[in-house]
Amino acid sequence: MSRLIGHMKKELSALAPSEILKFNQEIANIPDIVKLTLGEPDFNTPEHVKQAAIRSIENNESHYTNSRGIIGLRKAAANFLKQKYELDYNPETQMLVTTGATEAIYSALTAILNPGDTVIIPTPIFPLYIPVAMLNGAKVVFVDTSADGFVLSPEKLQAAIEANKETVKAVVLNFPSNPTGVTYKHDDLQKIADVISQYDIFCLSDEIYSELTYEGTHASMGTMLPEQTLVLNGVSKSHAMTGWRIGLLCGPADVIMEIGKVHQFAITSATTNAQVAAQEAFENGMDDGVKMRAVYQERRDLLLAGLAKAGFECASPNGAFYLFAKIPETLNQDSWTFCYDLAKQAKVAVIPGASFGPGGEGYVRISYAASTEDLTKAIERIQAYIVKQVLPTAGR
Repeated sequence: MSRLIGHMKKELSALAPSEILKFNQEIANIPDIVKLTLGEPDFNTPEHVKQAAIRSIENNESHYTNSRGIIGLRKAAANFLKQKYELDYNPETQMLVTTGATEAIYSALTAILNPGDTVIIPTPIFPLYIPVAMLNGAKVVFVDTSADGFVLSPEKLQAAIEANKETVKAVVLNFPSNPTGVTYKHDDLQKIADVISQYDIFCLSDEIYSELTYEGTHASMGTMLPEQTLVLNGVSKSHAMTGWRIGLLCGPADVIMEIGKVHQFAITSATTNAQVAAQEAFENGMDDGVKMRAVYQERRDLLLAGLAKAGFECASPNGAFYLFAKIPETLNQDSWTFCYDLAKQAKVAVIPGASFGPGGEGYVRISYAASTEDLTKAIERIQAYIVKQVLPTAGR
């Protein structure tokens, strides 16, 4: 071990590598395994978007852009958000183009957190927010939502804020949710906004799955609490562009200016031709995600029906492309044991619910961003696995 290891950032020693990535790597080499682990669309990026990027390369658009992103992209994104969700952001002053929502999370939390601050995070949730907060010396307070349909209740939020009143700096929301697929109805979100508005704190609202909302229209926290909310979005899920790494961070102009300093020091600017492609996606592919959403909904319903026959109960999946399925109690397995056994015995890979924080144990996250053929095969294998585990003498 290097003799300098002890001089590295002390918060790093408290962090472990991503459990999800570790599990994914460990089961990757199982022959013929059906992987329902990845949180990315299995669709190709729309052709008109790819062609825009090709033209950008051919036009030698290969230089640094404005750190905030090319103005054409910011204008197109502002219009998209206005048309879709009634959000009203000035593209000149209230938007940053980031390298995916991941960098938006990092830059935003790094800018607003000081050591000793508290971040309130409802769980189960996409775990990235947790290490970023910890790296900035903040304390994370979890609010388990599993008893409330996997949505944050205003009462529990208020109690968490009051219990940490002297140090709380931010509340994180992620909806439609990774991993549960649950989203907030407008009135429920307004109740959350009403609580946050009583305090001088930020709301980091990760809405990257907004276009994959199956019932009604996505409601954005940015419309309800614009002076305190930082809205994250982008083209990764809506336009099947995860690898292009283009995200959006929107909020009050003075706050965005400060976050922009972290963003600039970290990346300078996002890749130029990827920005041009994203501009095309927002301008001429406003409903590209709607077409994908219809297919996802069919897959969701197929998977729901198949899992129900196998004895699984699922959270109400109204968005994204995940099911959060409760492991049948008859199996008497925790989520890690179940997932490893399912991978080895049934050759189906899903993610342990315990990876997503308090309230996740006893569940698994299943991604249906996979082909219908793979989903059908997975359902058959899961059903056979359950029969073998619960009814070992079946068929005699």
